[in-house]
Amino acid sequence: MVMIANLQYGWTLFVPPIEAAHHWRRADIQVAFTIFVLMETWPLPAWGLLVDRVGPRLATAVGGVLIAAGWVLNGVAETLTLLYAGSAIAGLGAGLIYGTAVGNAVKWFSGRRGLAAGLTAAGFGAGSAVTIVPISTMIAAHGYQATFLAFGLAQGVCVLVAALFLRRPPSVPVDARRRTSGPELSPAQVLRQPAFLLMYLMFVLVGAGGLMATAQLSLIAKDYGVAGIPVTLLGITLPALTFALSLDRVLNGVTRPFFGWVSDQIGRENTMFIAFLLEAVAIGALVLLPATPVGFVLLTGLVFFAWGEIYSLFPAASSDRFGTRHATANYGMLYTAKGTAALLVPLSSLVEAAWGWVSVFYIASLMNLVAALLALFVLKPMRTRVALPAATVPDVAE
Repeated sequence: MVMIANLQYGWTLFVPPIEAAHHWRRADIQVAFTIFVLMETWPLPAWGLLVDRVGPRLATAVGGVLIAAGWVLNGVAETLTLLYAGSAIAGLGAGLIYGTAVGNAVKWFSGRRGLAAGLTAAGFGAGSAVTIVPISTMIAAHGYQATFLAFGLAQGVCVLVAALFLRRPPSVPVDARRRTSGPELSPAQVLRQPAFLLMYLMFVLVGAGGLMATAQLSLIAKDYGVAGIPVTLLGITLPALTFALSLDRVLNGVTRPFFGWVSDQIGRENTMFIAFLLEAVAIGALVLLPATPVGFVLLTGLVFFAWGEIYSLFPAASSDRFGTRHATANYGMLYTAKGTAALLVPLSSLVEAAWGWVSVFYIASLMNLVAALLALFVLKPMRTRVALPAATVPDVAE
C-alpha cells in the first residue's frame, strides 16, 4: 500500500513540469489523473471476485508489474495519449493491490474491521509522506521523466517482494461468521440494497473534495502565491507547498486507523457524521485563510485529516452490512465511487477557471455537509431497521 501511494498523492508534483515541458492545457493533463482513478476503482469488482478465489499473493504481484509499467510509460510519454495510457495501466495495478490489501485486512480481523481497514489504508494515505521531498528534488534536478522511471521501477519491485508474504486468513466457521456479520450477501444481492446505493452516493460526495485537493494542491498553492514561501512549524522550515504535501500525507494516513478505531467504539454512521462535518468546515475555511502560508499548510492538513477516513469507514461498513465472504468484491463495487468522484476533478479545473477557487471550495464543502447529514439521518436509521442480534467472536488472527 505504501508503494502505490505516490501514484495518486505524488501526482500533483508532476503536473507543473509536464505543463511546462509540453504546453498542454492544465485541464487536459488532469484527465490523466481522472483516468488513473477510474482504472483504479471501476475494475475493482472484477478484481475482487478474482482475488476472493485465487488469493492475495498472485494478485498483488501482478499489480506490482502493472504499476511499474504505468509509470515507466508516463516517463517516456510525448503525447497526451501515451500519458493517458500510462495512467490507465498504473491505475489497474493500484486498484488490484489496494482492493486485495483492504479485502484481506477485513477478513483477517473481523472483530476490529474499522481499525484493521484503517491501518491498512494508512499505508496508501501516508506512504508518500517520506518521498515528497525526494520526488520534488529529483524532478528539479533530473526532470519529471527520470523521476517517473526511477520511482516507478522501485515501487514495482517493492510490491513484488511484499507479495511473497501475503496469505489468506484461516477459515471462519459459517455460523460464527453470520453471528458477527449478519447475512452473507453476494455482489448481485448487494447491488439491490438501498444502503449500498446510499453509501455509494455518500462516497462520491466526500471523495470528490479530497481528490480535487490531491490533484490540484500544487496549483492552488501556486495560484495563491504561497508555494515557495518558507513556513516554520515545530522547529521545521520548508517551503509552504512542500510542508503542506508532507503534513497532508502524514495526517491522511493517521486519520484512517484513528477514525477506524473510533468507529469500532461509537458506530460507523456516528463517526461518518463527525468526520464529514469536520471536512465541510475545513474546506469552507480554505476560503478565508489559504493566502497565508501558515494557514495554507494547516488548513490543507485538516482537509486531508477529515477526508482520508473514508477509506477505513466504508470498507468496514460494507463488511458490517453485507458480510465477509465476498468482502473484496463487495467493497470493490463500493470503491468504484472514488472513480465516479474523480470525474469531477477536471470539472473543478473548469469551475476554477470561470469563477475562481472560492467557488470550488464552497461546492466541495456543501457536498460534505450533505454526506454528513445523510450518514446520521438516513443511513443510521437503515441499520436500526435491519439490525440483527450479534454475538462477539474472537478475531480470526488471535
